[in-house]
Amino acid sequence: MKFILGTKLNMTQIFDEDGNVHPATVVTAGPVVVTQVKTKEVDGYEAVQVGFGERKTKNINKAQQGHYKDLGNFAHVREFEQGGDMKVGDKIDVSAFAVGDMVTVSAVSKGKGFQGVVKRHGFHGGPRSHGQKHSEREPGSISGGTREGGRVPKGMRMAGRMGSDRITTKNLKVVAVDPENGHIFIQGAIAGRRGTLVEIKG
Repeated sequence: MKFILGTKLNMTQIFDEDGNVHPATVVTAGPVVVTQVKTKEVDGYEAVQVGFGERKTKNINKAQQGHYKDLGNFAHVREFEQGGDMKVGDKIDVSAFAVGDMVTVSAVSKGKGFQGVVKRHGFHGGPRSHGQKHSEREPGSISGGTREGGRVPKGMRMAGRMGSDRITTKNLKVVAVDPENGHIFIQGAIAGRRGTLVEIKG
């Protein structure tokens, strides 16, 4: 299993050998360093823990410093399923991926704050007619006479916080790899703003 961490940069266009254009998201990925290898005997499951990014030593607690040892001051630590025979200190970069690989990408989407039902759920709003003045973006009735007995039914679509969700997109194709600059180009759009942490699994 292939895996790597990176940060989202921007979107661009990639032309293939046949001259077809593909929209692609540029991700600055790796190198990630293996900080721990978990085994069934010791931890109860098999996984590889990797660190990515840098931050100041003063912002890392003593327990984490002892765990990282001299491997680096990592800003992000994630676990992936065991991917072959790996040892603590091994590095993984974008050269592990090749053009044509199908990957699964996870990232946190943009936060949009508190939003109404028109933006959040696509409601049409109310009419500006028949004696109604300010009902263009109102939710309307929330079914007070249902079997809930006057309570709000569970799952009722209403206004609330929107965005900042972990989004996983499967079956995205790697359209280009730039090992010199540490860039990987993934076909299509990826959730999140510029600078969002991206998990890539192949």
